[in-house]
Amino acid sequence: MFEVVKYDGGVYRSAELFEAIEDVGGTVLHQLRSAQMLTVTMSIPEEDHGVLESISKEIGGDLRSVPLAGTEIAVVGCTLGRHHMPHPICDIAEVLREGGAISVVMGLARGRGKNTSQISKREIEVLDEYDAVIFMLGNFKPCVETKRFLIEDITAPVILVSGPMPDGMDDCCEAIVAGVGRKCERMKSAEERAKLAEIGSTVNKVIAERKRQLEEDPLYIHPAELKQLLETYEPIDMCLRPAPIVLHLDGLRVKIPYKEHKDYFDNLMVYGRRLSEIADITESKLQDSSTLIRIRTTSQIEDADRKKQQ
Repeated sequence: MFEVVKYDGGVYRSAELFEAIEDVGGTVLHQLRSAQMLTVTMSIPEEDHGVLESISKEIGGDLRSVPLAGTEIAVVGCTLGRHHMPHPICDIAEVLREGGAISVVMGLARGRGKNTSQISKREIEVLDEYDAVIFMLGNFKPCVETKRFLIEDITAPVILVSGPMPDGMDDCCEAIVAGVGRKCERMKSAEERAKLAEIGSTVNKVIAERKRQLEEDPLYIHPAELKQLLETYEPIDMCLRPAPIVLHLDGLRVKIPYKEHKDYFDNLMVYGRRLSEIADITESKLQDSSTLIRIRTTSQIEDADRKKQQ
């Protein structure tokens, strides 16, 4: 079994860390360098955790588990206005990043008002691209309950965060965390930090359940393996956007347009098959700026092979 861990430390002697990752058969999922500091998220065999931990301590760094690594999670407010995008949303996004996830903060175009708020089909399609969606509503119970329609059509797992505990919304989301409403200051007190930890723990459980479902019918290829193949493609290697390849639980997001690179994506050979035969490749609904690759499961590939033989 592989586990995902994160290294935090200096750039000094970091070459030794990368050599050790390669020696144990691990994969670098994401790395970020800021001045002389380095953060590396990696997937390594569980039995070699001690080896990497020893090397990390030797070169002055720290190695820790990150259960949300390999996921991209959206944190959504009703609008981007200061009335609906309070500081807790940023604190929640930070907690997700500490857990290893790539977090994205966004707001609805017309989410304002209990009786006038809306969510468009395109917005739902954008949110469905993520591994999970944290939807933050406000401080008034009737308002929160009225806005259930904002989340009930989202296919991705939804975690609702609000001030009061709403009634009758358990069936339209995976989990509800109450006690976090709108406020104009950061969550700094012990009680508030405990509430952020509760949100992180809730997201971990939702993601763990999704991973368990995938284990019952595994993907044809692990997203990290596909990432290694894609990294050799020059337009991706030259991409200046942060994290040109973002891992998802069931695939990945590649930050180059699909239309311009369709031939490459469709015909990339993976274990003797074209990528288009083992994955669903589509344009992102987010300004058509990225390519979404959702890897099919082993059973889906087997079913397709049986149909071809009939």
